[in-house]
Amino acid sequence: MLAACGSGEEEAAKAEAEARAAKAARLAYEGEILAWRDERLARLTRPDGWLSLVGMHWVTPGSTYVGSAQDNGTRLSVGPAQIGMFTLDKDGTATLRLHPGVEAEVTIDGQAPQAGALVTLVPDSRGTPTVVAFNKGDASFILIERAGRYGLRVRNAFARTRTAFPGLDYFDINPGMRFVAKFDAHPPGQTVEIVNVLGMIEKMANPGTLTFSAPVKNEAGETVEREFRMQAVDEGDGRLFFTFADRTSGHETYAASRMVYADPAGKDGTTVLDFNKAYNPPCAFTPYSTCPMPLPENRLDLRVEAGEKKPRPFPE
Repeated sequence: MLAACGSGEEEAAKAEAEARAAKAARLAYEGEILAWRDERLARLTRPDGWLSLVGMHWVTPGSTYVGSAQDNGTRLSVGPAQIGMFTLDKDGTATLRLHPGVEAEVTIDGQAPQAGALVTLVPDSRGTPTVVAFNKGDASFILIERAGRYGLRVRNAFARTRTAFPGLDYFDINPGMRFVAKFDAHPPGQTVEIVNVLGMIEKMANPGTLTFSAPVKNEAGETVEREFRMQAVDEGDGRLFFTFADRTSGHETYAASRMVYADPAGKDGTTVLDFNKAYNPPCAFTPYSTCPMPLPENRLDLRVEAGEKKPRPFPE
């Protein structure tokens, strides 16, 4: 009798310890996701973040004056009346000859330029882009390249899209949308063609595929495990990057796509794919971005009820 009582007490203590451990793990995971959301909001709303975009000016080989005055060939919505003469060669070499006197109003990569300086502009496709800043550093432009086309992307820290941003909405944290996924590597150097929202086609590094299983309802209404596979892209930092759409797209979530990262696979060939860290692409908030569209394999016949929801409407 005493032995039986002791056994029962041990089982109860074990169950209580397991419950405490499970609660601690749940709270730690929720804390991780909430911290990720805070970081996401901070990145999005920083003065030079995606919400600060106010213009995208596509340019062709030749020369054009750049500035906010009406007589500029490339007229910006912010900045000095005349910034200078922008020239793009057919080989993609770009320069900016500063307008006389404007050197007191602009900086080049944070440095004050000399009067009438000829500045070589590095596009984002060839490394860290050259930043031409003005309005006391609150506005700027850089040169971007997409599929062989070049454009001046303009930012303003006081853009209404940033100053009146209404915040982000999320699904409730859903541990069931965190998967251990298997990574299958492609041969080194493999690429895939990605279409962006402007219809441009770009080649991007395609390191492999990620496979995971998720519960779905079959035709009989029964819950069964189904396998899903997505193509990964490497943006250069070694992480696995996915642009995807799912059965919530156009309903609870942004219609075009969402995005999510996964860490490189470990020695066992697996990594964690956590859709609670799925987020909206920049084009959900601004027309001045060039977001990639999901590959056919990344259009999931699955309701991913986790991560960021569609953007809130801006206040009138």
